[in-house]
Amino acid sequence: MPDQWSVTAAPDSEDLTQWWRNFDDPVLGQLVEQAAHANLDVVQAVARLRQAREALVVSRAVLFPTISGSGGYSRTEPVRGGGTTLTLPDGTVTTTDGSGRSSFSLGLDASYQLDLFGGNRRSAEASRAQYQAAGFDYATMLLSVQGEVARNYVLARAYQAQLENAEASLAIQDDNLEIAGFRVQAGLVSSVDVEQARSSRAQTAAGVPQIQQQYNAAVSRIAVLTGQAPGALKPLFADPAPIPQGPDDVAAGIPANVLRQRPDVRAAERDLAAATARIGVAKAQLFPALSISGSLDANASNLNDIFDTITGGLFAGISQTIFSAGRLSAQVRSNRAAADGAFAAYKSSVLTALEDVENAIVALRTAEERERQFAIAYDAASNSALLARSQYRSGLTDFTTLNTQETALISARNGLVQARSDKATALIALYAALGGGWDSSEIPTAAALATSTGQD
Repeated sequence: MPDQWSVTAAPDSEDLTQWWRNFDDPVLGQLVEQAAHANLDVVQAVARLRQAREALVVSRAVLFPTISGSGGYSRTEPVRGGGTTLTLPDGTVTTTDGSGRSSFSLGLDASYQLDLFGGNRRSAEASRAQYQAAGFDYATMLLSVQGEVARNYVLARAYQAQLENAEASLAIQDDNLEIAGFRVQAGLVSSVDVEQARSSRAQTAAGVPQIQQQYNAAVSRIAVLTGQAPGALKPLFADPAPIPQGPDDVAAGIPANVLRQRPDVRAAERDLAAATARIGVAKAQLFPALSISGSLDANASNLNDIFDTITGGLFAGISQTIFSAGRLSAQVRSNRAAADGAFAAYKSSVLTALEDVENAIVALRTAEERERQFAIAYDAASNSALLARSQYRSGLTDFTTLNTQETALISARNGLVQARSDKATALIALYAALGGGWDSSEIPTAAALATSTGQD
């Protein structure tokens, strides 16, 4: 075991895309990867990303003309007794000779609003930034779920270790109770030793149901995180396994790399970009709007002659808000205030990211030191308890001394388990703080996720 756990600030950090593989625990890897596809919070994040993609399509559509077409057909049946006067769709009045008449019409309309002051372009820019932010929000949710699965997995293995410790302690205390009974029967000690032995065993046994309850809660939580019923994973955890231990060092990289790796920071930056673009949208409302529209129409009594005569028109219009009681100017100021808030949120996310890394590093080093000290304490307490047990059997010490040493042994054993659990949890927190768990070289998109998950 190394004397000091280390984090290296190398120019290039290590690849943390699948950091859970560093723990060399196949079950952990299976659960984390399953949660990435089946977790319902992640599924919701994917749905929000798909919504943002469609909002981008809608905002971009304003940049192009709108074209619509129409067609019509009408027919009058022959009327007994003479001709019939007809009014055609274009307003033309005609008279038939009583033999019936058919009329065909086609129309094509187009309209386009000139984006003279960039309002539509800025709106599309804001939607694009929001779409990218939704991708980073998905990655943030993904990393959160991965970390929670790993933390609960560590807890489940720690509770299994505590249950094993309790079973070992109960076996020793049963042996002590038996020895105390023999010594009482032999008249070597009073029945106080037996009562002390019974009390110690009962206190140890009383802690077992609580550990079992905590273990069950951790396993149930993992099942829900992976999109399953709470009891679905109990068979997978039927065989106890050790607490996963990761590597002794991590190349964290320089702070700038950490910020690029963190999806929450990048989401905040995209939110800021969207808020800035909305200022341009609001400003464009202060200026005139120019629109162009046109139409083409064709009418004929025979379908083959429908294109013989075509009429059309081109129209242009301009509109300007003259009085809005300050509404448009207030909207500009409101969007500027929103941009200021988004900028503050971005700076806050940067500071939070650096704080997370700092706290995770300190927690990891602290847990490593505690593990080292508890290992020494456990070794000493084990030797001391073994010696006290031998002396009690020989009548060289009293039961109070033995009970004190046994209690110290239980405390040191559980402390070592807790320190190992804290170390693994702190390492998981460090990986999350560094932004591990996703490919930061690409912005998550709805199309890419649909390909990987089979969703549309």
